[in-house]
Amino acid sequence: MRALGLGVLAGVLAWLVTGCGGGDKTTVTVYAAASLSEAFEDLATEYDNANPDVDVKLNFAGSARLAAQISAGARADVFASANAATMSRVVAEGRTAAPPVLFVRNRLALVVPIDNPGNVTGLEDLSEDGLVLAVCAPEVPCGALARAVLLDAGVNLDADTEETSVRAVLTKVTLGEADAGLVYATDVAAGGDKVAEVPLGPQIRFNDYPVAPVSDRAVAAEFVDFVLGPDGQRILRSHGFESP
Repeated sequence: MRALGLGVLAGVLAWLVTGCGGGDKTTVTVYAAASLSEAFEDLATEYDNANPDVDVKLNFAGSARLAAQISAGARADVFASANAATMSRVVAEGRTAAPPVLFVRNRLALVVPIDNPGNVTGLEDLSEDGLVLAVCAPEVPCGALARAVLLDAGVNLDADTEETSVRAVLTKVTLGEADAGLVYATDVAAGGDKVAEVPLGPQIRFNDYPVAPVSDRAVAAEFVDFVLGPDGQRILRSHGFESP
């Protein structure tokens, strides 16, 4: 048998890759609020398993930062924000391919290191001298919600650090770099045995999370449908999110 030429050999190899169960996967790029990290990782895994020809690429950060990236032309297919106000800015700029839909809600939570070195028992303790408080920056959904709750409670905000995402606040608390932080209920679960939640009493507030396709690609709408569908909602509820 005559040896195959390089060109023919390359063609055969290409056929083996693309024709026999291969081919390039379709990628759907999802920009999601940091508080959705674990839930969307599980959701992406299940979506990938159900759609072997699709690869879900996740980008987590504070909602305000993600919105700014989308506004600057980032190639996102889907945006899931931690509040409606941030999503509305993206919509106003004509960056969404369909109207956003609320898909979960999340409760604000006061979290402390597991040994509670600041002896924090409620919101009123957050104004104590010497207490190190971490919150999200005001443009971040969790930061806006924290300020509203503190205002309702008559507590002067004296934050020692303002972070760009709720997970950065959680990290400060888990590392013992802050005596308390205002995060979401789902972040308390993510902190595991390194943190404890202090009840907020009557000052309970929620953020509703909207999701929307950013690109007009079919895969973007299909992923949003999965988030809104029974399997996506089951996964989100398992991580502590509530129905909007």
